[in-house]
Amino acid sequence: MLATGCATRPDPADEAAVQAYQEANDPLEPMNRYFFEVNQFLDEILLKPFAGWYHLALPDPAEDGVRNFVRNLKTPVILANDLFQGEWSRAGTTVARFFINTTVGVGGLVDVASMMDMNYHDEDFGQTLAVYGAGEGPYLHLPILGSGNPRDYSGRLVDYALDPLTWVGYAYNVSEINTARTGLETLDTRARNLEAIDELKKGSVDFYATVRSLYRQQRNDLIRNGESEQQASQEMITDEMIPEDGDAPVDFKAAQPDDQVTVAE
Repeated sequence: MLATGCATRPDPADEAAVQAYQEANDPLEPMNRYFFEVNQFLDEILLKPFAGWYHLALPDPAEDGVRNFVRNLKTPVILANDLFQGEWSRAGTTVARFFINTTVGVGGLVDVASMMDMNYHDEDFGQTLAVYGAGEGPYLHLPILGSGNPRDYSGRLVDYALDPLTWVGYAYNVSEINTARTGLETLDTRARNLEAIDELKKGSVDFYATVRSLYRQQRNDLIRNGESEQQASQEMITDEMIPEDGDAPVDFKAAQPDDQVTVAE
């Protein structure tokens, strides 16, 4: 499947085609497109109808409660990755959010912490690997799992192992608890994006390429913690990059990597 699913490399003499091929970073594009169509079919016949019923059945405050509850359950994984990345301030916010929302917020149903300017942020081990310099690898779109890459898929496995609910499920023979949470989170996310995804499909010449681009944008934004690429690059300036007297100044803008297009549905 991998062999037959490889995209044909462009003629090396065609520089524009080679550059586009490298920017897409999608050597398995034929296979990815096939699985993308499979997922689109499953979305149309299963996920989208259920998400529509879910959206009609629950008023907005109830939907917000579901999202807040699911986010609160993810706190241990987010905290672990905050600490792995040395983000002590964000780790403190994560801990404070958990205790405030679990107590005052009625088990996490109400996001009281955000009302106190302690906003939610997401972290996962895929982001942690990126912070430590691990490359993303080629773009992948797999059945059910959707958009990703080797780094992010590996990170999901680590997050699964870090999650206390995983071990609680195995200890009490209720491993379905994690599956139920993931399903609820997927359903809620899809319900919140019913109109947005439909509009995106209508406005996209190539919906697959659009999703691939958006996935990368979202992941890069999460890795940079919402900072612009220029802000993130400034934090990486070292003493060696500061010119000595008489030397020409370093062109930081030219030294920055090209903009990458990146989120997933």
